[in-house]
Amino acid sequence: MADDEAKKAKQADIERKRAEVRKRMEEASKAKKAKKGFMTPERKKKLRLLLRKKAAEELKKEQERKAAERRRIIEQRCGKPRDLQSANEAMLKKYCQEYYDRMYLCENQKWDLEYEVKKRDWEISDLNAQVNDSRGKFVKPTLKKVSKYENKFAKLQKKAAEFNFRNQLKVVKKKEFTLEDEEKEKKPDWSKNKGDAKAEA
Repeated sequence: MADDEAKKAKQADIERKRAEVRKRMEEASKAKKAKKGFMTPERKKKLRLLLRKKAAEELKKEQERKAAERRRIIEQRCGKPRDLQSANEAMLKKYCQEYYDRMYLCENQKWDLEYEVKKRDWEISDLNAQVNDSRGKFVKPTLKKVSKYENKFAKLQKKAAEFNFRNQLKVVKKKEFTLEDEEKEKKPDWSKNKGDAKAEA
């Protein structure tokens, strides 16, 4: 019996230790759950999938709404197709005139809208320039690419022109001097001849 009691005591001690370990494990798991919060990784995955499905459905509905709106606007602007097969010449002329008037109106509206867009763009750029001026920030202008060698060559050519001695020399007209000398030599000196003639007489 003593052996049975010892075994029972040992069994009770083992059960108590197991209960303590189980209790500690439950507390640790509760602490982990408290740290993780409500969103576990599995829940996050499920939520992402649901959000993607919902977004895809909304996108599809939005595309359908846009397509329906586009069809409605096209029908409103273009009207329903006319029965041209059974129409006579007067009806065809009338249809052509209606389409021409509608096209003319659309072109006028397009022209006005384009003018408004250009005007607004100009106003926006003007206001941006004013804001930048008031802040003291200036838009840097785009610079043109210039070859640095062209400028150096131009300077070198200018210096070479300065050192060109032939350009600095005076031009001497040789013909003027030679003509005068030749004329003096060719002209007879009549004064000498007159004096000689009187002396001879």
